[in-house]
Amino acid sequence: MDCIDLFKRAAMAMQTDSRYLALDQARKMNDSDEELQNMIGEFNLARMDLNNEISKTERDDARVAELNEKVNSLYSKIMNDEGMVAYNEAKRDCEALVNYIDAIINTAMNGGDPMTVQEPTSSCSGSCSTCGGCG
Repeated sequence: MDCIDLFKRAAMAMQTDSRYLALDQARKMNDSDEELQNMIGEFNLARMDLNNEISKTERDDARVAELNEKVNSLYSKIMNDEGMVAYNEAKRDCEALVNYIDAIINTAMNGGDPMTVQEPTSSCSGSCSTCGGCG
């Protein structure tokens, strides 16, 4: 079995990890939340209106301010939605998992022993090229 097949199997195993499952559940819940989806749609339309108004040669600054306020208000409502908060927390956890996997791969690619890699701290980006050392 070559390394690509092994990585594909590892990716399938990752999809059984509790962090991935929490993200998948949060994504599905948000996708089925009609109120949240309507807010996201309204936000996207308001953002397009704002971009269109800004790009006009003779734009209406009052309209730009009004649209900007609407975009910011909708964004705040979306990001404070209970489902979106849960999604963002689950996403952060999955990103930490991916950073850990990335650190393992980078260690191996640089000739190190991947079995010695410790889970990165929350401040670790997973990129060993900019790292001052694991603590």
